[in-house]
Amino acid sequence: MTYRTEKDFLGEKQLPDNAYYGVQTLRGKENFHITGIPMSTEPTFVKAFGYVKKAAALANRDLGVLDPTVANAIASACDRLIAGEMADQFVTDFIQGGAGTSTNMNANEVIANLALELLGYKKGEYQYVNPNDHVNFGQSTNDVYPTAFRLALIMRLESYMDALGRLQAAFFAKGREFDRVLKMGRTHLQDAVPMSLGQEFHGWGTTMGEEVQRIAEVRQFLHEINLGATAIGTTVTAAPGYPQLATQYLSELTGLTFILAGDLIEATSDTGAYVLLSGVLKRTSAKLTKICNDIRLLASGPRCGFNEINLPQMQPGSSIMPGKVNPVIPEVVNQTGFLVIGLDLTVTLAASAGQLQLNVMEPVITFALFTSIATMENAVNSLNVNCIQGITANAEHTKDMVLNSLGIITVLKPTLGYKQCAEIAREGYESGKSLHQIVVIERQLMTQQHWDEVFSFENLISPKFEQ
Repeated sequence: MTYRTEKDFLGEKQLPDNAYYGVQTLRGKENFHITGIPMSTEPTFVKAFGYVKKAAALANRDLGVLDPTVANAIASACDRLIAGEMADQFVTDFIQGGAGTSTNMNANEVIANLALELLGYKKGEYQYVNPNDHVNFGQSTNDVYPTAFRLALIMRLESYMDALGRLQAAFFAKGREFDRVLKMGRTHLQDAVPMSLGQEFHGWGTTMGEEVQRIAEVRQFLHEINLGATAIGTTVTAAPGYPQLATQYLSELTGLTFILAGDLIEATSDTGAYVLLSGVLKRTSAKLTKICNDIRLLASGPRCGFNEINLPQMQPGSSIMPGKVNPVIPEVVNQTGFLVIGLDLTVTLAASAGQLQLNVMEPVITFALFTSIATMENAVNSLNVNCIQGITANAEHTKDMVLNSLGIITVLKPTLGYKQCAEIAREGYESGKSLHQIVVIERQLMTQQHWDEVFSFENLISPKFEQ
């Protein structure tokens, strides 16, 4: 392998000649061995830098402050990033000191060296296309990094929302499949009143749809950017009109509508949109955790638990107990939810830890949000495909539990009154008799025909008011 020498004001470094990143990226790679996860693992982040750097180059070209030949070469280099190429050249760790400077320079150096080759020069001949003076012209990490991050989040959330939508559809499908399965509803883990299993699954689908709506709402806050703010929001080194033109170009290139923040000083240090997004991810995690807990309860047994539903059998459940099968998919979704809830605290702490005109903790926010979105999407897809779609119902068992339950006495309260119903329920509890035996046969408080009407499937899951 051959090497080239690059230098910055701290000294010289040897780089493999096939590396498109340069000396400042290498310093960042060497300095930050934190997660071991480079930014290349999130392709939308690399693409987002391509879009932002291209918008900057085109704006600076049009404003006459960047040579058109150089600007066009930079734009062409950015197209390769946008196309998904060069991912292996983005080697900086997600978590890093410097507020993301190493990541920004990683993008600047890769783009500069690609542009150099396009113009017929060698990598590292920065006198022709320079990472700082040309690719980063009129920019700072403090406006480029958050702009790229916001764009990447917008793109990344699309597939996550699709995954939630598919899970919602799976819940609704099971809701239709189980719409005639009678079961007992429970509150406080005690028998409450009857419902259908389909209603339960439909409710889970409804709550997932609410999460898609919340994400769509909070995603709108990511469209406000501080591109052109440069170091602290004063637009120092940026040409007049650059912030507006660069924002316009970014909108045109991505097909998204970006809005230049009205107060660039405020926007450069503000991370409130990330806190909102993280909060929604946490909310979804909390809801999914509750749903998966419900699923595990309903599938508990098979003979000594609720045993209302059967989950797909994914793997043997024990190294010591033969034949045992565990609800591993809901369990792993639970654990993913706990991770995301913990990462939300990370985002909250990082957002509150900024000082004065910059929040230098944005890299850990980046890592936390991308990790939350990726793991949640994987968990949601697994729950959908490996669990929900294959669930079956034990309809006869659930029906028997309803009809043998004392909880159905609530249906008779409008007719018999609370006090008498309570006495009947107590007698049933103490004697082991069924409500039917006490109400119809022994006390003759209702005719068999009236009983059959009151305790029909339709009236149990959608009770008619009687008085």
